Amino acid sequence: MADQHAKAPLIGAALLLALLVLSGLRPFDRPTWLLEVFPILIALPVLWATYRRFPLTNLLYAWIFAHAVVLMVGAAYTYARVPLGFELAELLNLSRNPYDKIGHFFQGFVPALATREILLRGQYVRGRGMLAFLTVCVVLAISASYELIEWAAAVVLGQGAEEFLGTQGDPWDTQSDMLFALIGASVALLLFARLHDRQIDRISGKQ
Repeated sequence: MADQHAKAPLIGAALLLALLVLSGLRPFDRPTWLLEVFPILIALPVLWATYRRFPLTNLLYAWIFAHAVVLMVGAAYTYARVPLGFELAELLNLSRNPYDKIGHFFQGFVPALATREILLRGQYVRGRGMLAFLTVCVVLAISASYELIEWAAAVVLGQGAEEFLGTQGDPWDTQSDMLFALIGASVALLLFARLHDRQIDRISGKQ
Protein backbone atom coordinates (compact mmCIF):
# COMPACT_ATOMS: atom_id res chain seq x y z
CA MET A 1 0.00 0.00 0.00
CA ALA A 2 2.81 2.40 0.87
CA ASP A 3 4.60 1.69 -2.43
CA GLN A 4 1.39 2.22 -4.34
CA HIS A 5 0.84 5.57 -2.63
CA ALA A 6 4.42 6.58 -3.40
CA LYS A 7 4.32 5.63 -7.09
CA ALA A 8 0.90 6.95 -8.10
CA PRO A 9 1.64 10.69 -7.65
CA LEU A 10 5.00 10.35 -9.41
CA ILE A 11 3.42 8.62 -12.39
CA GLY A 12 0.69 11.26 -12.41
CA ALA A 13 3.28 14.08 -12.34
CA ALA A 14 5.18 12.59 -15.30
CA LEU A 15 1.96 12.18 -17.29
CA LEU A 16 0.92 15.70 -16.39
CA LEU A 17 4.19 17.12 -17.69
CA ALA A 18 3.71 15.25 -20.96
CA LEU A 19 0.16 16.58 -21.34
CA LEU A 20 1.37 20.09 -20.50
CA VAL A 21 3.90 19.95 -23.31
CA LEU A 22 1.27 18.56 -25.67
CA SER A 23 -1.20 21.32 -24.81
CA GLY A 24 1.44 23.94 -25.52
CA LEU A 25 2.54 22.70 -28.94
CA ARG A 26 -0.02 24.64 -30.97
CA PRO A 27 -2.35 26.57 -28.64
CA PHE A 28 -4.93 28.93 -30.11
CA ASP A 29 -3.27 31.88 -28.39
CA ARG A 30 0.16 31.54 -26.79
CA PRO A 31 -0.14 34.35 -24.18
CA THR A 32 -3.54 32.98 -23.09
CA TRP A 33 -2.08 29.49 -22.83
CA LEU A 34 0.66 30.77 -20.52
CA LEU A 35 -1.83 32.60 -18.32
CA GLU A 36 -4.16 29.60 -18.08
CA VAL A 37 -1.48 27.00 -17.26
CA PHE A 38 0.35 29.29 -14.82
CA PRO A 39 -1.37 27.66 -11.78
CA ILE A 40 0.01 24.30 -12.94
CA LEU A 41 3.51 25.75 -13.30
CA ILE A 42 3.26 26.91 -9.68
CA ALA A 43 1.56 23.83 -8.23
CA LEU A 44 3.83 21.15 -9.71
CA PRO A 45 7.10 22.44 -8.14
CA VAL A 46 5.33 23.02 -4.81
CA LEU A 47 3.87 19.50 -4.79
CA TRP A 48 7.25 18.06 -5.74
CA ALA A 49 9.10 20.01 -3.04
CA THR A 50 6.66 18.99 -0.30
CA TYR A 51 6.10 15.40 -1.43
CA ARG A 52 8.50 13.76 1.05
CA ARG A 53 7.62 15.68 4.19
CA PHE A 54 3.93 16.26 3.49
CA PRO A 55 2.55 13.79 0.92
CA LEU A 56 -1.11 14.30 0.12
CA THR A 57 -3.82 11.68 -0.10
CA ASN A 58 -4.20 9.88 -3.41
CA LEU A 59 -7.75 11.24 -3.59
CA LEU A 60 -6.44 14.79 -3.59
CA TYR A 61 -3.62 14.00 -6.01
CA ALA A 62 -6.15 12.44 -8.43
CA TRP A 63 -8.42 15.48 -8.38
CA ILE A 64 -5.47 17.86 -8.74
CA PHE A 65 -4.55 15.90 -11.86
CA ALA A 66 -8.12 16.16 -13.19
CA HIS A 67 -8.20 19.90 -12.51
CA ALA A 68 -4.89 20.35 -14.33
CA VAL A 69 -6.30 18.54 -17.38
CA VAL A 70 -9.31 20.87 -17.38
CA LEU A 71 -6.96 23.86 -17.24
CA MET A 72 -4.74 22.55 -20.04
CA VAL A 73 -7.67 21.87 -22.37
CA GLY A 74 -9.01 25.36 -21.72
CA ALA A 75 -5.55 26.80 -22.28
CA ALA A 76 -5.00 25.00 -25.57
CA TYR A 77 -8.34 26.00 -27.15
CA THR A 78 -9.19 29.03 -24.94
CA TYR A 79 -12.25 28.42 -22.79
CA ALA A 80 -14.72 29.97 -25.21
CA ARG A 81 -13.63 27.57 -27.99
CA VAL A 82 -13.35 24.17 -26.28
CA PRO A 83 -15.29 21.65 -28.44
CA LEU A 84 -16.81 19.91 -25.41
CA GLY A 85 -18.28 23.25 -24.37
CA PHE A 86 -20.02 23.68 -27.72
CA GLU A 87 -21.51 20.18 -27.39
CA LEU A 88 -22.76 21.00 -23.89
CA ALA A 89 -24.19 24.31 -25.10
CA GLU A 90 -26.13 22.51 -27.83
CA LEU A 91 -27.28 19.75 -25.48
CA LEU A 92 -28.45 22.18 -22.78
CA ASN A 93 -29.66 24.86 -25.20
CA LEU A 94 -27.24 27.45 -23.84
CA SER A 95 -26.33 30.72 -25.55
CA ARG A 96 -22.59 30.46 -24.74
CA ASN A 97 -19.83 27.91 -24.35
CA PRO A 98 -20.00 26.79 -20.69
CA TYR A 99 -16.60 25.10 -20.47
CA ASP A 100 -15.21 27.87 -18.25
CA LYS A 101 -17.85 26.98 -15.66
CA ILE A 102 -16.37 23.48 -15.49
CA GLY A 103 -13.05 25.14 -14.72
CA HIS A 104 -14.56 27.24 -11.95
CA PHE A 105 -16.38 24.20 -10.54
CA PHE A 106 -12.98 22.53 -10.19
CA GLN A 107 -11.59 25.77 -8.78
CA GLY A 108 -13.92 25.15 -5.85
CA PHE A 109 -13.84 21.36 -5.77
CA VAL A 110 -10.07 20.81 -5.56
CA PRO A 111 -9.19 23.67 -3.17
CA ALA A 112 -11.96 22.42 -0.87
CA LEU A 113 -10.27 19.03 -0.54
CA ALA A 114 -6.84 20.64 -0.21
CA THR A 115 -8.04 23.05 2.48
CA ARG A 116 -9.83 20.29 4.32
CA GLU A 117 -6.73 18.08 4.29
CA ILE A 118 -4.45 20.82 5.59
CA LEU A 119 -6.86 21.81 8.36
CA LEU A 120 -7.44 18.23 9.48
CA ARG A 121 -3.86 17.00 9.34
CA GLY A 122 -2.58 20.13 11.05
CA GLN A 123 -5.31 19.74 13.71
CA TYR A 124 -6.26 23.39 13.23
CA VAL A 125 -10.00 22.62 13.44
CA ARG A 126 -11.84 19.99 15.45
CA GLY A 127 -15.53 20.60 14.90
CA ARG A 128 -16.89 19.23 11.61
CA GLY A 129 -19.28 22.13 11.16
CA MET A 130 -16.48 24.68 11.57
CA LEU A 131 -14.28 22.61 9.25
CA ALA A 132 -16.87 22.78 6.48
CA PHE A 133 -17.49 26.49 7.08
CA LEU A 134 -13.82 27.44 6.97
CA THR A 135 -13.24 25.26 3.92
CA VAL A 136 -15.98 27.05 1.99
CA CYS A 137 -14.64 30.43 3.16
CA VAL A 138 -11.16 29.60 1.85
CA VAL A 139 -12.60 28.43 -1.48
CA LEU A 140 -14.56 31.65 -1.93
CA ALA A 141 -11.46 33.67 -1.00
CA ILE A 142 -9.46 31.83 -3.66
CA SER A 143 -12.22 32.33 -6.21
CA ALA A 144 -12.48 36.05 -5.44
CA SER A 145 -8.69 36.39 -5.65
CA TYR A 146 -8.69 34.76 -9.07
CA GLU A 147 -11.37 37.17 -10.28
CA LEU A 148 -9.17 40.05 -9.08
CA ILE A 149 -6.27 38.56 -11.04
CA GLU A 150 -8.47 38.43 -14.14
CA TRP A 151 -9.46 42.06 -13.58
CA ALA A 152 -5.79 43.05 -13.23
CA ALA A 153 -4.97 41.19 -16.45
CA ALA A 154 -7.74 43.04 -18.23
CA VAL A 155 -6.36 46.38 -17.02
CA VAL A 156 -2.75 45.55 -17.94
CA LEU A 157 -3.34 43.72 -21.22
CA GLY A 158 -6.38 45.63 -22.41
CA GLN A 159 -8.05 43.98 -25.40
CA GLY A 160 -5.49 41.19 -25.32
CA ALA A 161 -7.05 39.82 -22.12
CA GLU A 162 -10.36 38.94 -23.77
CA GLU A 163 -9.42 35.29 -24.40
CA PHE A 164 -8.14 34.92 -20.82
CA LEU A 165 -11.28 36.43 -19.29
CA GLY A 166 -13.65 34.33 -21.40
CA THR A 167 -16.71 36.34 -20.36
CA GLN A 168 -18.34 35.90 -23.79
CA GLY A 169 -20.38 39.05 -23.23
CA ASP A 170 -21.89 37.89 -19.92
CA PRO A 171 -22.11 40.86 -17.50
CA TRP A 172 -22.57 38.46 -14.56
CA ASP A 173 -19.64 36.21 -15.45
CA THR A 174 -17.68 37.05 -12.28
CA GLN A 175 -20.59 36.26 -10.00
CA SER A 176 -21.46 33.01 -11.79
CA ASP A 177 -17.79 31.95 -11.69
CA MET A 178 -17.80 32.30 -7.91
CA LEU A 179 -21.13 30.48 -7.70
CA PHE A 180 -19.70 27.49 -9.57
CA ALA A 181 -16.69 27.48 -7.25
CA LEU A 182 -19.10 27.38 -4.30
CA ILE A 183 -21.02 24.52 -5.92
CA GLY A 184 -17.76 22.65 -6.52
CA ALA A 185 -16.72 23.03 -2.88
CA SER A 186 -20.13 21.88 -1.66
CA VAL A 187 -20.09 18.80 -3.92
CA ALA A 188 -16.59 17.87 -2.74
CA LEU A 189 -17.61 18.08 0.92
CA LEU A 190 -20.88 16.21 0.45
CA LEU A 191 -19.59 13.37 -1.72
CA PHE A 192 -15.99 12.80 -0.62
CA ALA A 193 -15.69 13.78 3.05
CA ARG A 194 -15.86 10.22 4.38
CA LEU A 195 -13.47 8.76 1.81
CA HIS A 196 -11.16 11.70 2.41
CA ASP A 197 -11.25 11.08 6.16
CA ARG A 198 -10.25 7.43 5.69
CA GLN A 199 -7.33 8.32 3.44
CA ILE A 200 -6.17 11.05 5.82
CA ASP A 201 -6.27 8.57 8.72
CA ARG A 202 -4.30 6.06 6.68
CA ILE A 203 -1.62 8.51 5.57
CA SER A 204 -1.35 9.89 9.10
CA GLY A 205 -0.61 6.41 10.42
CA LYS A 206 -3.83 6.04 12.41
CA GLN A 207 -4.80 2.82 10.72
